[in-house]
Amino acid sequence: MLDIKFLREHPDAVKENIRKKFQDHKLPLVDEVIVKDKELRSMKQRVDDLRAQRNAMSKQIGGLMKEGKREEAEAVKQQVASMADELKEIEEKESVVREEVNRIMMQIPNMIDPSVPIGKDDSENVELKKFGEPVVPDFEIPYHTEIMESFNGIDLDSARKVAGNGFYYLMGDIARLHSAVISYARDFMIDRGFTYVVPPFMIRSNVVTGVMSFAEMEGMMYKIEGEDLYLIGTSEHSMIGKFIDTILDEKDLPYTYTSYSPCFRKEKGAHGIEERGVYRIHQFEKQEMIVVCKPEESADWFVKLYMNTVDLFRSLDIPVRALECCSGDLADLKCKSVDVEAWSPRQKKYFEVGSCSNLTDAQARRLKIRVKGKDGKYFAHTLNNTVVAPPRMLIAFLENNLNADGTVNIPEVLRPYMGGQEKLVPKK
Repeated sequence: MLDIKFLREHPDAVKENIRKKFQDHKLPLVDEVIVKDKELRSMKQRVDDLRAQRNAMSKQIGGLMKEGKREEAEAVKQQVASMADELKEIEEKESVVREEVNRIMMQIPNMIDPSVPIGKDDSENVELKKFGEPVVPDFEIPYHTEIMESFNGIDLDSARKVAGNGFYYLMGDIARLHSAVISYARDFMIDRGFTYVVPPFMIRSNVVTGVMSFAEMEGMMYKIEGEDLYLIGTSEHSMIGKFIDTILDEKDLPYTYTSYSPCFRKEKGAHGIEERGVYRIHQFEKQEMIVVCKPEESADWFVKLYMNTVDLFRSLDIPVRALECCSGDLADLKCKSVDVEAWSPRQKKYFEVGSCSNLTDAQARRLKIRVKGKDGKYFAHTLNNTVVAPPRMLIAFLENNLNADGTVNIPEVLRPYMGGQEKLVPKK
């Protein structure tokens, strides 16, 4: 959420930012909130004036009573009572208008970074750099579910009967590989100085609206029937929510956490053929990283975060690339975002395996995450990034480590988590 003072002073800049995000339908919101904000400030001024007058007159009553001027004191009392009625009426209206201002402000997107490329959707994202040499082997690579099935490692049919489409059973070596990757990612981030956390897997609605836009919430979150609780779509939600309505000491920054959680997503929308199997699913597990820091440090942390993911995938012999998200592909709270994409030798192209975002103070402003510094209080900056998210990540792992005989190489760094195995051998 933007600072209302910034919008008030720079409405044209806010409108231009909306245009760059190709959300012209939101342009009227800027003028609407300016009018509401002016009305709100006028009410606040009237409330302050009435309170000051009421306090002064209340003191006056005591003096008149001491002087024996009972009639004058009673007249002043009536004025004070009348002021109290007016004050109550204005405060009620003020509360309504404040909610309206907040509702509108939560729909206006965060200011994008000047370096963000302008484009309508993900087709206009810009490649920053490739890491590792993409290889297409001289043998045919099966679809990822076929590879898993050769190890008796997946059962989609039973999962459909138990839970419906978008769910899966992982078994045997594939299930162990899944857990090994998560464990390795956890230790990888701990070695880089991050604190390991297992957070709540459900959050309240005020946290949900603090960490994401209304559109994202509708498209992602599962609501718990009859309770003010939602299943998390990523542990970033509960990790940033950890700081809700807090004042942090500047000397304790930055907070750097790596968190594990299951993730639950509706995944609304049509899906193509390449999103079958375990590519786009309703339930998966993920190792995440989040940072809460000073504003002047968030740009540096942004690069460090997505490079952590790059380094992890390269340690597993998986070529990747970093892709800068264009303006139209940025969610409303994001200032800047980079997707990390892994090479698929079967498809002969890259596909997304992680996303790194700098939200500047947008989440902190919604959740009231403030920092106490030597020059006063200010809002923290928050960032998040995927370390690894199997089973989608397993697609890249299996394809890039598959041999012609159907075996799968286990990179050296992962072997301690796989009981020392150097290869997975198919069961059929």
